[in-house]
Amino acid sequence: MFVSALLFCLFNVVMSDKQLTSVDFEIFGNVQGVCFRMYTEDQGRSLGLSGWVKNTRQGTVIGQIQGPPDKVSDMKQWLKSVGSPSSRIDRAVFSNERDISKLEIHGFSTRY
Repeated sequence: MFVSALLFCLFNVVMSDKQLTSVDFEIFGNVQGVCFRMYTEDQGRSLGLSGWVKNTRQGTVIGQIQGPPDKVSDMKQWLKSVGSPSSRIDRAVFSNERDISKLEIHGFSTRY
């Protein structure tokens, strides 16, 4: 009984270490023509995240990020408040946040 309880506990600890999150984003403001995509890609890579970023015809930037929840949270904060040096972020919208068992995207890239 004790051994099975211990194994169950260890299994949960190991599984929680492997938890991953995926979230979509859209950033509003002066975010095109200011290297926002390049800085987003660099920041995502520096945090060890996977994902993509893309300009929209409406003048916003959209994308998706995937990785460990704490790193995804760091990236969300960066997208809300930092961005590229010349950008002005008016609003950041995050949607479709969900837990995933494995990365669906590998690497971080700019889409066109």
